[in-house]
Amino acid sequence: MKYAIIATSGTQYKIEENQIITVDKLEGKKDSTGKIDSVLLIVNDDKIKIGNPTIKDATVEYQIVNQYQGDKVRVSKFKAKSRYRKTMGFRSQLTDIKIIKINL
Repeated sequence: MKYAIIATSGTQYKIEENQIITVDKLEGKKDSTGKIDSVLLIVNDDKIKIGNPTIKDATVEYQIVNQYQGDKVRVSKFKAKSRYRKTMGFRSQLTDIKIIKINL
């Protein structure tokens, strides 16, 4: 079983080839490809390669499957006894990517 741990947009993900994951927005259009250079760990059956902090010359190739907005999150402020109420909404920008290949 081959898998890797990558870091993108300040978050770490455990990935395998042909897996679809949801990450924060990555630049590019649908069906475009790209590479992620920040590979922290690669496990290939019995071999384990750990980066310090990343593995040099290791990349992960991906294809953008979909770009969309996440569900709306409502945030409210409230102050007692002063009739102050404020509600704001936030929708995060998300990207679904398919992992094509893990390169060493």
